[in-house]
Amino acid sequence: MTVTAPPATQPSATRPNAPRGRALRHLAGRAGQALVTIFLVSIAVFAGIRAIPGDPALVLAGEDSSPEAIAAIRERYGLDDPLPIQYLNWLSHAIRGDFGTSVRTGEPVIEAVLAALPVTLELALLSMLFATAIGVAAGVVAAVERGRPGEWLANGAALLGLSIPNFWLGILLVLIFAVGLRWLPASGFVPFTIDPLENLSRMIMPAFVLGSGLAAVVMRQTRSGMLEALSADYVRTARAKGLTGRAVVLDHALRNSLITVVTVLGLNLGQLISGAVVTEQVFTLPGFGKLTLDAVFTRDYPLIQAVVLITSVAYVVINLLVDVCYTLLDPRIRVGGVS
Repeated sequence: MTVTAPPATQPSATRPNAPRGRALRHLAGRAGQALVTIFLVSIAVFAGIRAIPGDPALVLAGEDSSPEAIAAIRERYGLDDPLPIQYLNWLSHAIRGDFGTSVRTGEPVIEAVLAALPVTLELALLSMLFATAIGVAAGVVAAVERGRPGEWLANGAALLGLSIPNFWLGILLVLIFAVGLRWLPASGFVPFTIDPLENLSRMIMPAFVLGSGLAAVVMRQTRSGMLEALSADYVRTARAKGLTGRAVVLDHALRNSLITVVTVLGLNLGQLISGAVVTEQVFTLPGFGKLTLDAVFTRDYPLIQAVVLITSVAYVVINLLVDVCYTLLDPRIRVGGVS
C-alpha cells in the first residue's frame, strides 16, 4: 500500500460524488484482495500443518496400539484421504464455522477456540491501550523536549522496551510484584464478567509485558511525526495567531501525527494476538498461546489449523480496517495513487 500526501491545491473541476465513488471502489478492491489473501493463507496453513513431522493417528492411539486401531482413527478423521480432498473438506466446513473435532479431546474445535479467544483478545486490547497511552505521551514529551532530559529519558525507556525479552520481563515482574511485594497475583485468569477487579489485577502484568515493545515503537513514531508537524507551516501559522503551546501541540501537531501511529497499532494488533504465546505461558493464561502449544505437541491438526487460520484472518481484517481509518483521520489522503 502506498500512502502519499495530497498536493497543496486540489482541482475544483471534479464532481462532488467522484471522490466518494473512488474511495468505495478502493475499499471494495482492498476487500477483494483480503479475500484472495485469506484463501492463499488457508492453503499455506493446511500444507504447513501437514508438513509437521509425526503421525496424529499414532499420537492419538498410542505407541503400543495395533495397526487396526491406527487405521480406524485415520478413517474416522479422514487422514487417509488424498490431501486435496482433505483440504476441500476442511475448507468447506471452516467457511461454515465447523473446524472439525479435536483429535486430542474429541470435542468440537470451535468450542476450544471460543473459550480461549476472549482471553487473548482481552490481553491484546489491554496491551494496545497501554502501548498507546504510554507511547503517545512519551513521544509527545520527546518531541516537545527535544535536546533536553525529557527526550533522553523517553528514548532510554523506548530502548529498554525494545531490548528486554518478554519472558525475562515477565519473570522479573512476577518476582517483584507477586513474590516480593505481594501486590498482584502471579498467574491464572478470572473472567471479567465474574469479577472485574480480580480480572484486571491478573491481566495488568501480562498486558504490560506484551505491550512494552509496542509502546516503544509507538513512542518513536509519535516523536518522528510530532517533530515533522511542529516544523510545518500550519503550526507556525497557529502560533502566529496566538494559540497557546498546549493547543498547538495537542489540537494541530498531534492530530496529524496520529496517522502513522494508527498504522503501527493496526499492523501490530495482529502480531499481539499471534505473539502472545510466550506471555500467556509465563502467566499461565488459558488463551490462544496455551491452546496452540498443546495442539502442536499432540499433533492436533484440526485445532492447529483453526487457531492459525483465525489468527491470519484477524490479521488481514485488521489491515483492512487500518485503510478505513486513514480516511477517517484525514480525508485528504490519497491511497494507492487515487485522489
